[in-house]
Amino acid sequence: MPPQSPDGDGPAEGGAPHPRKAEPIFNLPSGILIVLGGLALIYAIQSLVLSAPLAQWLAITFGFSPVRYVYPLSEQGFEWLWSPVTYSFLHGSIEHLAFNGLWLAAFGTPVLRRIGNMRFVIFWITSSAAGAIFHAAFNWGEPTVMIGASGVVSGLMGAACRFAIGLSGRALPSFTGYQPPRLSIGAALSLKTVRVFILVWFAGNVAIALGLPLFGDFAGTVAWDAHIGGFLFGFLFFALFDPIRSEIRLR
Repeated sequence: MPPQSPDGDGPAEGGAPHPRKAEPIFNLPSGILIVLGGLALIYAIQSLVLSAPLAQWLAITFGFSPVRYVYPLSEQGFEWLWSPVTYSFLHGSIEHLAFNGLWLAAFGTPVLRRIGNMRFVIFWITSSAAGAIFHAAFNWGEPTVMIGASGVVSGLMGAACRFAIGLSGRALPSFTGYQPPRLSIGAALSLKTVRVFILVWFAGNVAIALGLPLFGDFAGTVAWDAHIGGFLFGFLFFALFDPIRSEIRLR
């Protein structure tokens, strides 16, 4: 066995270096790949297979619309029940899909690796519903239709703030399977990196709410309220999904 450095991180000076196992550039969990493939397939059916009237029917039937909750639920179909989740599987353009897919890969990967597939499915459903509730609260009775996975993606960002953002060195989640203890809400907010991330994220969504043209004409269609609902859900309630019970608290 080659001599080790005093801190145990590698070979001592003059010793033979340990061979490092190369990690693939794209190392996404199979669950994330399945979700990305499913979202792409649904969009392909929307845009390439269905006629314009059928695509519109799909968006209205499975998209989320606050107006549904103004009328007695007994006098309508069950869209009010499933649409707070199914809207997250639909997208309005290839740019919309690509944008959400990119952030889903970035933030969904560490969350899924930590909590596993079944908890990830439950997290998707509940964070999607949280985004829909916030959207309905700010647009009560409006006949608009909301689609897109950005509420869920925002929830994953909030969850990542509790264990994967702001930590350094050996505390970072790695491909070896090590997972750091979860940060309490207070401990997470005590980290400068987390605070800056949250402030920048909220500032961008407030700017969208005020109508500032951050994304050109696309900005007017961004459901900033669903983003905030999803993010708050993921940040505040991540402990409910985390199988790792150890937690770092403020002293």
